[in-house]
Amino acid sequence: MTRFFEPLSRIVYGVIAIILLLLALVLAGDAVFQFFREALVGGEVTEAALGGIGYLVVAIATFEIARYLTEEEVVRRREIQLASEARRSLTRLVSTVAVAIFLEALVIVFHVGKENVPQLIYPTFLLIAAILIVVGLGFYQRLSASVEEHVEERDIAASSDRPSPEQSDR
Repeated sequence: MTRFFEPLSRIVYGVIAIILLLLALVLAGDAVFQFFREALVGGEVTEAALGGIGYLVVAIATFEIARYLTEEEVVRRREIQLASEARRSLTRLVSTVAVAIFLEALVIVFHVGKENVPQLIYPTFLLIAAILIVVGLGFYQRLSASVEEHVEERDIAASSDRPSPEQSDR
């Protein structure tokens, strides 16, 4: 049964990653198009730039998720064997999402702050969410550091006890 689901899951994750990549490119292209359209017709370039930055931030986060899916679910042909590999992979993804939230909140602050101060509550909550994500990631890093050392020693010892594929064929 695993023989069927493993290739199928790789195909599904691959298709999803491609769709996400295409949508990220569409967002990035639209951001650039909107900016140049406003610049050429003498429109509000600052508004177009802030909107474009917001689209680009979302495009970067979407691209990072597509890359994560591709690296972890499509290309990688083995399970993550070491705790440090899982920690690094998760840290990179969560960090990208946190940075995207910070940037989006800052763009909204610049966009809304000039015209409608009461609407600053939304970017404030976004900033608080991003801070909580970073604090949570730091807490995860701190907790996993001591466990990681112990688990890796055990995993390395267990993997050295198993015969390699070449040895098991003999």
